[in-house]
Amino acid sequence: MSSSSASLAITGRTKVFGIIGDPIEHSLSPPMQNAALHQLGVDGVYVPFRVDGQQLAAAMAGLGAIGVQGFNVTIPHKQAVMPHLVSLTDSAQAIGAVNTVWRTKQGWAGTNTDVLGFMAPLRAQTVNWARSRVVVLGYGGAARAVVAGCQQLGCQDIWVVGRSAQKLEQFAQSWQQSPLPVALKTGLWDALGSLLGGTTLLVNTTPLGMSPRVEDSPVSKGDLAHLPLGAIAYDLIYTPRPTRFLQLAAEGGLTTLDGFEMLVQQGAAALEIWTQQSPPVAIMRQALATHLGSRMQ
Repeated sequence: MSSSSASLAITGRTKVFGIIGDPIEHSLSPPMQNAALHQLGVDGVYVPFRVDGQQLAAAMAGLGAIGVQGFNVTIPHKQAVMPHLVSLTDSAQAIGAVNTVWRTKQGWAGTNTDVLGFMAPLRAQTVNWARSRVVVLGYGGAARAVVAGCQQLGCQDIWVVGRSAQKLEQFAQSWQQSPLPVALKTGLWDALGSLLGGTTLLVNTTPLGMSPRVEDSPVSKGDLAHLPLGAIAYDLIYTPRPTRFLQLAAEGGLTTLDGFEMLVQQGAAALEIWTQQSPPVAIMRQALATHLGSRMQ
């Protein structure tokens, strides 16, 4: 048996981790997490589990019964999983979604590492966040993680922009009783140009620019021209690389960030919770890049 095949040996002692969702075939977490487990020398395997929404409670009980150590949660279960957890972090409560679950003596506990993933590349920027304006495009679940992350960075001027005044109002009100109260402002898409003039960070949380609409951008080149020199354009989408949004931003001389590093860092934060070891971020990054490269060929 070769050393590579030996490293994949699964025995009765092998710890099981995983990710639940429906669909699950699209998940890029397994190659990234399995490479990390191997690098850490953990006798463990990370497995994708397709879980139908109607079977979520049964699946949660089953994962506990067979000794699964922890798992990630992806669409459409990030909110539905919450009632099945015995404890939640303040961050998860504030966001209203969970993407990482781990075993405790009392039962399953959960948090949201998307916030840490989102913040990681921003912490490397030399920006005084307390004096920065952030504009968030969209008001879905991803936007909630972004708003929470901006609050934790110390941002005092957070704007959420969308096309529905009613949904914007509901989004803003949902934070008022949050464990992480956020004083955010809202604006309709038509007012975007006037907001961008003083903006340090523009974040796209919408699916505009993902396959199959890879030529779409949530904002035009003209809109981006309003951003000051040194502003950051951040797209949570990680494929294609770059998105049309980030292509336009780069052409305008802006700093650009995509969702690749967020995916790596949220996975690394989850792995640290499960293993209590420092995650091999470089290995995770390399494994994900290799997998994405092979998918694009």
